[in-house]
Amino acid sequence: MTGSTAERIQNEISGSDVVLFMKGTPVFPQCGFSAAVVQILTNVGVKFKSVDVLKDPEIRQGIKEFSNWPTIPQLYVKGEFVGGADIIREMFEGEELEPFLAERGVALANV
Repeated sequence: MTGSTAERIQNEISGSDVVLFMKGTPVFPQCGFSAAVVQILTNVGVKFKSVDVLKDPEIRQGIKEFSNWPTIPQLYVKGEFVGGADIIREMFEGEELEPFLAERGVALANV
């Protein structure tokens, strides 16, 4: 990964409280795992920024190296890597996701 790719990734993560690196967009996800995380985040009422890794091969590979996590999607909250689809689903099903977001000062809409 080049320094400029790492800088672009860091800028995305720093620019929003909640950032989802995913395949596709929230309106048109391009894989089931990305769709599942979008659905969970929408369900808990968190606003998030998405980054479509399919549009940029450098970001697609770079995010895996940046987080040392081999799969996409990847969720970042307040600059912290949280995990991929399985972890987010487990947190949601275990009713841990909303408290986790609240502890970090992420506002949740009343859904």
